[in-house]
Order: sequence, then C-alpha cells, then structure tokens
Amino acid sequence: MRTDTGTTATTAAVDDARAAPAGAAQRLVLLARQALGYLMVGGLAAVVDIGLFHLLAQRMHGLLLPAAVSFAVAAVVNYTLSSLWVYRRQWRSLRRAAMFLLFASVGLCINAGATWWLGSALPIAPTLAKVGGVATAFIANFLMNTFIVFRAED
Repeated sequence: MRTDTGTTATTAAVDDARAAPAGAAQRLVLLARQALGYLMVGGLAAVVDIGLFHLLAQRMHGLLLPAAVSFAVAAVVNYTLSSLWVYRRQWRSLRRAAMFLLFASVGLCINAGATWWLGSALPIAPTLAKVGGVATAFIANFLMNTFIVFRAED
C-alpha cells in the first residue's frame, strides 16, 4: 500500500518509460508493414500504368494522351488499394483522393527530375537513371502518403 504520492508518481513515470519503447517498436512495425504493402500496391499500379500505356499507345496517335490516361488509371488503382489494404482507411474521401492525386503528381515530377539529374550527372545508362528516379519517387510518395494523406488521426 502506498501512502506517499511521490512514490505513486514515480511508479507511473517508470511505467510510462517502459511503455514508450514498446509503442515506438509497434509504430516501427506498422511503418514496415505499410512500406511493404505500399511497395506491392505500387508495383501493381506500375504494371497497370505500363500495360495500359502499351495497349493505348498502339491504338492512339502520339504518346502524351496514352501516358496521361494510363497514369490516371494507375493512380486510381493505387489510391483504392492503398486506402483499403495498406492504410486501412475509407476510400470514399474526396479530400483524401485529391491529396493523393496531388502527391502522385509531385511524385511524377520527382521521378522525372531524379531520372533527368541521374542521367545527366552520372555516367550511367538511361534505364538505370530511371530506376533511380522510380526509387526516389517511391520513397517520397510513401512518406507523403503515410504522414500526410493517410495520417493516423484521419
């Protein structure tokens, strides 16, 4: 039985200190699970983007319209699966969908910019530069989606 309130407060502080690492570990595990899921969803979206682009480019004149259409369809696939599977959120949020598309567009710029920079600054093959651009954009998009679009308090 405790009669000293200082002892009770000290015990509570010790309990909080013990719980903090467990909470941090749980957040790290969640972040790793989300990163793996995001990688899988992003891979599927990339297949949709490239596959649909391939089909449309054969049937349409020019490359810009097929590229835009395939990007948009892939973004819808990515958003829906990310919402439901990676972040376990309701996908029917106009605000969240708009933010996702905005950050996907930012990711597209990061991808193109990193690809251009790597291909221009380093003596590497263009395809290797593109791989670097995709990896850079993946990390940026994952962070934007995890900490802004699908943040925990939503």
